[in-house]
Amino acid sequence: MEPVRIDGSFGEGGGQIIRSAVTLSAITGKPVEIENIRNNRKAPGLRPQHLLGVKILSKICQAKVDGLYVGSTSLRFSPSDGIDMELREDVGTAGSVPLILQILIPAVSLLKKRLKISITGGTDVPWSPTADYTKLALGEAFSRIGINFSLEIKNRGYYPKGGGLIETEILPCKNTNAVSLLGRTTKSAKMFCSYHGIPKDIVQQETDGTRKALEENGFKVDHFIKEENALDKGCSILIFSHDDTSVIGSDIIYQKNIAGIGKTVAGKFIESSLGADLSLSDMLVVPLSLIPEVSVFRVNQITKHLETNLFVASKITNCKYGIGKIDSGFEVRIVGNSDSRMQ
Repeated sequence: MEPVRIDGSFGEGGGQIIRSAVTLSAITGKPVEIENIRNNRKAPGLRPQHLLGVKILSKICQAKVDGLYVGSTSLRFSPSDGIDMELREDVGTAGSVPLILQILIPAVSLLKKRLKISITGGTDVPWSPTADYTKLALGEAFSRIGINFSLEIKNRGYYPKGGGLIETEILPCKNTNAVSLLGRTTKSAKMFCSYHGIPKDIVQQETDGTRKALEENGFKVDHFIKEENALDKGCSILIFSHDDTSVIGSDIIYQKNIAGIGKTVAGKFIESSLGADLSLSDMLVVPLSLIPEVSVFRVNQITKHLETNLFVASKITNCKYGIGKIDSGFEVRIVGNSDSRMQ
């Protein structure tokens, strides 16, 4: 079978194209060839954090992979049949474990396989969803599609040392469902804060600011603050809500200055007034591109990540999609193509 060729410089031109392409390749059984990987970046080609997710997925679906090395600007992924597995893996850096799980969770579940995996690396690091976001926001949205997984954070891993540990079990999907996420109606929210190596009174000050900002906008807030083991100091905050027509998560991590992160994350959450937050919108595309019914979700803006995933998904699955402007944002409709070996 000739591979589907993907231009890795399209859209945001980063690791998202790789993650989405190999995930859909594994599910559909179609080989893919990604060229011009990260062509416009300061350090072009694959970086260490991109390799492990592809490597693990290649084990699960017994794929032949060419070009899987640091600096490679071309990757060919040719999957075979999927198998159940139990694995222990180590990123070796503070590379993001949640981004690796973005590859594995939909691929394994939609292949109707089971995976138990422990991964050591970064749990709450820059340019990535936090572990709490993955567990709660992505977990809630995926469960509505029919993709279920458990996730336990055994140790936190912050930048630069990493050393966090996440244990995940991904379950076989029994039935898939289209989703409709049109707008948030709930005024209840939960706030989760994890930290290490930062004075408790400073963390408390930031979370108090978060809670106050939410309450001033009419939200009732349950909040949970916990100090957890980690090799580096760090802090992450997640605000999360869901109802019948929305799944919204807003997360943030401490990097160089914790001051103000509470109000920042609260502002992002309040602005996400439609059916899906900006991060979730692009993560929904891969599974929805394989469901033949119409799925619809509304977002405040169309991100480069969302554009990229729609492009990749349509190339591999031949799904159809449309984007329409509405008063407060955009509506995205996807009609997937079920012509894959997940059926």
